[in-house]
Amino acid sequence: MSKTKFPMDRSLPRNMALLIKDRCERYADLNLQAAKGPDGKFRYYTYSQVYESVIEFALGLKTVGVHRGSNVALISDNRREWLVSDYALVCLGAADVPRGCDSMGNEVRFIVSYADCEVGIFENARQLKKITEKEEEVPLLKCAILFDSPTDSEKEEFKSSRLDIRTFEEILDAGKKIYESDREGKKAEIESEMEKTAPDETLTMIFTSGTTGTPKGVMLTHKNYITHLSCVPTFMPAKPGDWWLSVLPVWHVFERLIQYVALQLGCGLAYSKPVASVMLSDMAEIRPQWMCGVPRLWEALAKGVNRAMNKKGGAALKLYKFFLGVGIHYANNRDRVQGHVCRLKKRNRFLDGLAGFFPFIVLYPWHKLGDALVFKKLRAKFGGRLSIAISGGGALQKEIDDFYRAVGLNLLEGYGLSETTPVVSFRYYREPRPGCVGAIFPSWEVKILEEKHGVPVNDEPLPPGRQGLIFVRGDQLMKGYYKRQDLTDMVIDKDGWFNTGDLGIRTFDNELKITGRAKDTIVLLGGENIEPAIVERGLAASPYIESAMVVGQDKRFLGVVIVPNRDALNEYAGGKGIAVDDYEKLLKEAEIQKLFESEIEASLLPEKGFRPCEKINRFVLVPKSFAVGDELSAKQEMIRHRIYEKYSDLIESMFRD
Repeated sequence: MSKTKFPMDRSLPRNMALLIKDRCERYADLNLQAAKGPDGKFRYYTYSQVYESVIEFALGLKTVGVHRGSNVALISDNRREWLVSDYALVCLGAADVPRGCDSMGNEVRFIVSYADCEVGIFENARQLKKITEKEEEVPLLKCAILFDSPTDSEKEEFKSSRLDIRTFEEILDAGKKIYESDREGKKAEIESEMEKTAPDETLTMIFTSGTTGTPKGVMLTHKNYITHLSCVPTFMPAKPGDWWLSVLPVWHVFERLIQYVALQLGCGLAYSKPVASVMLSDMAEIRPQWMCGVPRLWEALAKGVNRAMNKKGGAALKLYKFFLGVGIHYANNRDRVQGHVCRLKKRNRFLDGLAGFFPFIVLYPWHKLGDALVFKKLRAKFGGRLSIAISGGGALQKEIDDFYRAVGLNLLEGYGLSETTPVVSFRYYREPRPGCVGAIFPSWEVKILEEKHGVPVNDEPLPPGRQGLIFVRGDQLMKGYYKRQDLTDMVIDKDGWFNTGDLGIRTFDNELKITGRAKDTIVLLGGENIEPAIVERGLAASPYIESAMVVGQDKRFLGVVIVPNRDALNEYAGGKGIAVDDYEKLLKEAEIQKLFESEIEASLLPEKGFRPCEKINRFVLVPKSFAVGDELSAKQEMIRHRIYEKYSDLIESMFRD
């Protein structure tokens, strides 16, 4: 089992409501939020202003029946009002049940009904329509609150609804009138409620994305979050006044945590969107020091830079490629010298440092020159102050990791699940080791067990360097799945150990490397075990591959379903004189098929660490990108069974003789 050298902050209050109160008093004049108004310009809100709104909205929520123990639906993407609503519910001792605007109607109705929500908060009328189109499926819901006021035509549509429909401003105004009638008394009333909250009360119920079936309501408590935040200062050394750019779905457990991290550390949250043009424009104005993203976002930004440089061509492209190569080699040798190597087997620290020292010295001036001529300009596009960024919600490709290390951005990768609130391990910014997901948080005990088909063979922890099934235990672990004790008992044993379902290795520096999902493992007819995620990450390094899903269970060899990068492919075809007006026809062209054959082969070479059994023998190209809500979960993970069902005929055709 693991032990950790990292300290915990034991000074935090016993619940999140008291933390909100404490930080809003401590950082009263600092900005907590930056959100765009109707004119598209950022407006800023201080900690004290936000706290006033929280008190007012909490008082307003009481008028529609929200009380301690209430489960309140919160169906919205990230925006200023989301945070005010969340904090108000936390202060009342209620729990929110969040979901994003990309959720399907049947999914929203299932969650709202299953979670016993009597009140729901919705971003706009379009989200509420997901409820009103089949109101009989949500019999307990009585009141709906909209962030955006409905239009006259939308009001007309809702006339037949049995729901009491209000707007955010109406609830806020109602609370404001109550507050102004007796400011000290009403504030004391809400703050008295904060004091009553026990650490094990549910703060939020986050439903899993449902990649393998019906979503499950993960109950996370005040204690879960307070424990997590006690680990944060060591790993995320943000300072009061720093800015975080918020672009991920705020309902998801990872970005949700960041809403609390910013509060804890006295930082500001600026709301943007994961669209390159919008995000880069907002970065230029906010100049954030911190930002979180999923691997697909970091990959899209890196590939966007590469495409832009390829279009420039000439000397600029040659200079960029040369210094990018220098940057990667420099970073690798610097890591050897500093001991920042993912050690899956015992290595001699002195010999590692010696091997990297001379290349490091030789490459240093070239690295500094490249930084001055090329990479400083790239970092300026991120606002100029972003030196540390965070990647979570999936595995980061080696090539993308290398890119950011080369350009001078410390991209820190973490690992966790909804059930673990979420972080289990995180790259320590002073010792970032590429190839692993970082140091284990001091709040966790971790053990890795030998497994077969996702089931542990015994209870004897494996030593460092051995792959197995990851189990964790600690105060960050969820309370359980809502109304599903049977499912809770399937993943948490009598001693409190949680089966993550993930395969991994503990390194000789007590860090984690994730190798795949136990239930995703493909077993070929020859008995070889393949972790598809590893092969898929290798394939995604190609500039012509947007997404790839490896298949081959009980087959003689592997196949892959590929979504090409349409822009890159059209550019390639245009350069070869191939017509691009009919995209589906283009994918069948012999020249294009040969391109993907060579890309697949080049991506999975033995010198890159791939075994002969991981070779791809057949592939199919599909024209349409995988979409959230269809082939992708809300955190952009592939829903494998849906992709298999959708393309079953094409997949089976790969394995016909």
